[in-house]
Amino acid sequence: MANFTVVYDSNVLYPAPLRDLLMRLALTDLFRARWTEDIHEEWMRSVLENRPDLAREQLERTRQLMNAHVRDGLVEGYQELIPRLELLDLGDRHVLAAAICASADVIVTFNLKHFPSEKVAPYGIEVQHPDEFIMHLFDLSQVKGCGAVEEQRRSLRNPPKTVDEFLDILLKQGLPQTVLVLRTKCYAEEVDQQAG
Repeated sequence: MANFTVVYDSNVLYPAPLRDLLMRLALTDLFRARWTEDIHEEWMRSVLENRPDLAREQLERTRQLMNAHVRDGLVEGYQELIPRLELLDLGDRHVLAAAICASADVIVTFNLKHFPSEKVAPYGIEVQHPDEFIMHLFDLSQVKGCGAVEEQRRSLRNPPKTVDEFLDILLKQGLPQTVLVLRTKCYAEEVDQQAG
């Protein structure tokens, strides 16, 4: 298993397609994915607020699967650090505390401004947008990255998704660089066939 450690902020776990992709990438062992029960609670609360058609039990099942399938994913014992940390949004301190406790290299978040480098760099932590983070993973292993993405696409059976439909889903997740690489590196033949 890789020594490179990443903490997922709740906002990257909120949208199901991005959460699914990040979980599949975590299973490649290119890095160690980490989160906390507080992070789980945040993304689950947001989903339930915006999707009244979903039941909490469904999200609890997702939480259980995440905790069970990613080795040592759950960070514990970080709470005592929270009061000592300074961030603009006090609600984000638990994420930084978890990253410090987990000796994380990166926090993956859409809220880059909530984690200014002068506050996180002293702990040896970098903050990355999920698009940047995924691009770095493809630099480490394009084969494993493409494999995880294709596994996700093939899992979508209700209804099945063409390559273009699937890439449109990822584009809507805020992953333009990732989609460009997928089109040119992983799905070049399929995209050419669909265009022709």
